[in-house]
Amino acid sequence: MAEKNPLTTPSPNADTKIVPPGSPQAHTEQASGGHHSAFPPFESHTFLSQLIWLALAFGLLYYLMSKIALPRIEAILGDRARRLSADLDEAQRMKAEADAAGAAYETSLRQAQAKAQSIAQDTRNALSAEADAKRKSVEAELNQRLAASDATIRARTTEAMGNVRAIAGEAASAIVERLTGQAPDQAALNRALDGTPALN
Repeated sequence: MAEKNPLTTPSPNADTKIVPPGSPQAHTEQASGGHHSAFPPFESHTFLSQLIWLALAFGLLYYLMSKIALPRIEAILGDRARRLSADLDEAQRMKAEADAAGAAYETSLRQAQAKAQSIAQDTRNALSAEADAKRKSVEAELNQRLAASDATIRARTTEAMGNVRAIAGEAASAIVERLTGQAPDQAALNRALDGTPALN
């Protein structure tokens, strides 16, 4: 014996009536259930009201967009464009100022380098001239000292030679006196000394 399905089998206490499939009552119940009615937006008798509501909604949306939303968006975009343009102009101005400052720096740097080279050259020239002057002064002083030394040497040589002549005369006189026992004649002694080349 087949088991009863609890989903399809009514309970004994339920007030149900089984209708045969071919009876007119089953056809009436199926039609009244509304399973074969059209989707509401596609129903032909509501097209006019749907079009009116569509036009009203579109007009209201168009009005709100044109009077409120679009002006605000346009104002925001215009303000943004103005700010971008101002920022670009400011950046261009700052770039031009930076370029001018860089060119001025390069010019001042070249001028400073040229001035430094000129100062260094002037300093080298001044030091060279000063060194030449000191060298010439030292050379002149040395020449003067050498000349003075030469003069002193000549004077002392002359003085020494004079002393040698006197010493030689005294020695010759003493030798002659010892050999002969008599002092030599001074005139003969002077003639003998004059005839000696080493004493002249």
